[in-house]
Amino acid sequence: MKRILFWIAVFYSANTMAQDTTKGKLSISGYAEAYYSYDLNKPTDNNRPSFLYSHNRSNEFNINLAFVKGSFSAERARANLALAAGTYMNANYGAEPGVLKNVFEANVGFKLSKNNNLWLDMGIMPSHIGFESAISKDCRTVTRSLVAENSPYYESGAKINYTTKNGKWLLSAMALNGWQRIQRVAGNSLMSWGTQVQFKPSGNVLLNYSTFLGTDKPDSARLWRYFHNLYGIIQLSDKVEAILGFDIGQEQVAKGSNDTHTWYAPVAILRYLPVKQWAIAVRGEYYNDEHCIIVVTGTENGFQTTGVSANIDYMPVKNIALRLEGRLLNSKDNIFIKKENSASNNSAVTFSAAVSF
Repeated sequence: MKRILFWIAVFYSANTMAQDTTKGKLSISGYAEAYYSYDLNKPTDNNRPSFLYSHNRSNEFNINLAFVKGSFSAERARANLALAAGTYMNANYGAEPGVLKNVFEANVGFKLSKNNNLWLDMGIMPSHIGFESAISKDCRTVTRSLVAENSPYYESGAKINYTTKNGKWLLSAMALNGWQRIQRVAGNSLMSWGTQVQFKPSGNVLLNYSTFLGTDKPDSARLWRYFHNLYGIIQLSDKVEAILGFDIGQEQVAKGSNDTHTWYAPVAILRYLPVKQWAIAVRGEYYNDEHCIIVVTGTENGFQTTGVSANIDYMPVKNIALRLEGRLLNSKDNIFIKKENSASNNSAVTFSAAVSF
């Protein structure tokens, strides 16, 4: 805690000085989400399945994600620093060294053109892949989809970002340290790369295509990974919204091989707002990773899992969300643990309470 407070103080002081010299604006914000999830398979160690990285503790009250964020914004410069804790951080940042385990976001940006919205950002940033983030309150479902849980939540590197003046197109290209990495894998001498194209033909439609190209292994065992993320968010009416997503990836079978293993994952979410302050969402999803590139099961058919969920949300005021979700997962193999036996299905009920400021 002392270390976190120290970094907040450093960031605040630095940005106060920057505010004086560049006439920028400093703002402080925060987020906290508490949850209780009950896994009906009753795991003895209270851990949800290993491929779930959010809300992943069972039968206990805990914090999924809590952070304090400082943001600085000026005409030609910007910066963000967010320090965080929670079970989400434990699960996703376990491989990072030292204080980096608690850095949710840390980046600086510079506007490269006086007349165009062209920026260079460097540091630790939210991932350019997917329509779901780690901040549950901003997502349509309480828990994250399988496709989001098993693709990067964050990335570290440099990004060039351009938005057209009418706001309809966003174009990005980035050099990255790896697949959800702050510190690069030891022995890996190559950068990874990413792109993003986003198009808003109208206020009711958003279309996105993101890519990743790179390797997340040492040079001695280098396997190239190619990943494509597509999704569309469509506002069907004032009360109904639909999200359709599809991810597909390939990775080399062996170093230098022309053969690849493929995994893919479609997802669909339908959200309905019957009245102000209330929302209902249903989700259907499927994840096929037969060769265990992303999710390792050790079973004959790998990870071939279907999921359905439904949640109801109550938002008494803009910055508070109380949410309840039921979720069922069913796999081709017995990849789940039910008490001390293997099982092909898993179900859980999750309640969360989130506050932002």
